[in-house]
Amino acid sequence: MKRSWICASIFSVVATAALADPIGEWRVADGTAHIQISRCGQAICGKIAWLSEKGVDENNPDPRQRKRSLLGLPILNLKPAGANQWTGTIYNAKDGQSYAASLALRSEKVLLLEGCVNGTNICGGEEWTRVR
Repeated sequence: MKRSWICASIFSVVATAALADPIGEWRVADGTAHIQISRCGQAICGKIAWLSEKGVDENNPDPRQRKRSLLGLPILNLKPAGANQWTGTIYNAKDGQSYAASLALRSEKVLLLEGCVNGTNICGGEEWTRVR
């Protein structure tokens, strides 16, 4: 009996770890965009997969980039930083700035994104919900 309980416990831990994956499509907190997260080598990357309103990267600090479409725009580049956690950078097209970012998988359906102005304690965060 003890042996089957141990096997069931191990299976449960392995199954939970397998579910801990941010790969997929996520709706941002205000519902105006979906971000597609995928693997890129050892890191994970994210790009804008859907927008409630089409637009261009008009706030980009590089004038040559200001006419590119937001749809398909890469915004996340994160590396593993622990169990269900990743850190790196995020690009915010609303202000044309990049920020230090951390992402934490809270559940199979919820990601917590936090971004900070580089070199400061000025931070903000929001929860994203899995679309698929």
